[in-house]
Amino acid sequence: MQQLVLPGKIFKLREAATFAGLTEKLRGYRVVEDFAEGQHKFDLATEITNLSRDEKSLTGLYSHDAVSYVYHRGKRVPIPTTTEAMFNFTAQEGDVILSVLQEKWTAGRIANEFSKILFERKGQISEAEIPPDALRSFHEQNPGGTKVAFFEGMGIPNLDKLSLYGPDLIETELFDEYASRGNLWYIVMTSKKHGHVVGITRNAIVVIFNKVTPKEYLDYVTDEVFPLIV
Repeated sequence: MQQLVLPGKIFKLREAATFAGLTEKLRGYRVVEDFAEGQHKFDLATEITNLSRDEKSLTGLYSHDAVSYVYHRGKRVPIPTTTEAMFNFTAQEGDVILSVLQEKWTAGRIANEFSKILFERKGQISEAEIPPDALRSFHEQNPGGTKVAFFEGMGIPNLDKLSLYGPDLIETELFDEYASRGNLWYIVMTSKKHGHVVGITRNAIVVIFNKVTPKEYLDYVTDEVFPLIV
């Protein structure tokens, strides 16, 4: 399945884990809660399916049912909804990195759920982080590919971030001035190797704006983003 914009967020496990252990705890995971309100009754399931494992990677599908409400003829009517997210655990230089293909807040909630499933408590899966120098170096490897740049830490009171947009950012004096005063926080660039148009933040939110499959997304972040992460 393809979609126009594919967002995701990357995390790191704070405890050591083996892929055999991860697979054992995640395979067959399913929790069902009963929901009843008036004549409306639903079974709400949280489950993990489609697990696929190799030597250094584990991929699967996380799904979670919840109840939302619609307004119908003067009444609030509950309806069940399902959120799905492909996920991947990958070994990277002694660490295990988790990618969740969902928007920021949903990905964070799913990471917390994985922490509870795997380690029986929250907080054992944390946000990944790209150091300022690593993002700057990544940009400098393909400076002409950067079309959007956000800077932080500019030393200007009451100003959190400054941004530049345009096809020739690297040629502008403003880019040099901002880069000398602050740190890159977010860039949108075209990957020279993969050809994707990608947005990357230093807290490891990665959005691919052109059409890609989840596998292509994971191939990209494994190749170009994981090496940047602390």
